[in-house]
Amino acid sequence: MRNVIIVGSGCAGNTAAIYTARAGLKPLVVSGLEPGGQLSLTTEVENFPGFPETIQGPVLVENMKKQAERFGAEYAQGLVEEADLSRRPFRLRIDGQWEECRTLIIASGASARWLGLPNEQKLIGHGVSSCATCDGFFYRGKKIMVVGGGDSAMEEANFLTRFGEEVAIVHRRDEFRASKIMLERCRANPKIRWITSAVIEDVYDVEKGYVTGVKLRNVKTGETWVREVDGLFLAIGHIPNTKPFVGQIELDADGYIVSHGGARTSVAGVFHAGDVQDRVYRQAITAAGAGCMAAIEAERFLQAGGH
Repeated sequence: MRNVIIVGSGCAGNTAAIYTARAGLKPLVVSGLEPGGQLSLTTEVENFPGFPETIQGPVLVENMKKQAERFGAEYAQGLVEEADLSRRPFRLRIDGQWEECRTLIIASGASARWLGLPNEQKLIGHGVSSCATCDGFFYRGKKIMVVGGGDSAMEEANFLTRFGEEVAIVHRRDEFRASKIMLERCRANPKIRWITSAVIEDVYDVEKGYVTGVKLRNVKTGETWVREVDGLFLAIGHIPNTKPFVGQIELDADGYIVSHGGARTSVAGVFHAGDVQDRVYRQAITAAGAGCMAAIEAERFLQAGGH
């Protein structure tokens, strides 16, 4: 019987592990779908407090893991395949094995939607990104491209014009899902270019190890062409990693956990942390803060006798 199981090993999960381990709760951390979370796909991190010379994303999460292990946290590779949160102790099936716990912290994050192109995947962190606020600074004076047609794409494009020489928005349709005010803001920005009725078919240049351009195709005419670009930002949404908890706790229409105050979920003793609930900020520092909150909530829940 575990005092606490933490699902996810990004900033949220690792911070929850540090706090619960220091409290003597001996947490089990299940690494999850993407061990290390979104930071494992990020090269240089410049906005996490305490690192004036920047730090590599994978190094930052590995340091957090080592810190948690130092206090007694246990890490297990694997995925949560099924959950039974209908009664306590809670039960999780992790790679075929059932584990029981008194409290559960879900910090499984949200996976960015990608285009699914092989070369795109190889260049993530080397010119391909899903986070403008994380990586925009690295493209000062460069040519940037944003893929998407919703408010997120407009917001990211507008933000990126602070750094880029130009920002091209690529969308597969002529019409946009974005709100009128966000569209107008982008249309009024002289740095933004528009490429509509087009999709990206390839990303260059894997051999060089960084993005140099993309191959585009007009969906109406079939015409293809190559456009030079230094940074490619995907703003086509995220998928919260909550599949094992569908029907177990309250989720919104998109699958994000619905918060019931602080780090609490609809089930007493089950807590949330990070991007699995946060669709607004999605930063390493906010995820870490959320992990701290969830850990303190879990500790207090156990101290109160689990009620």
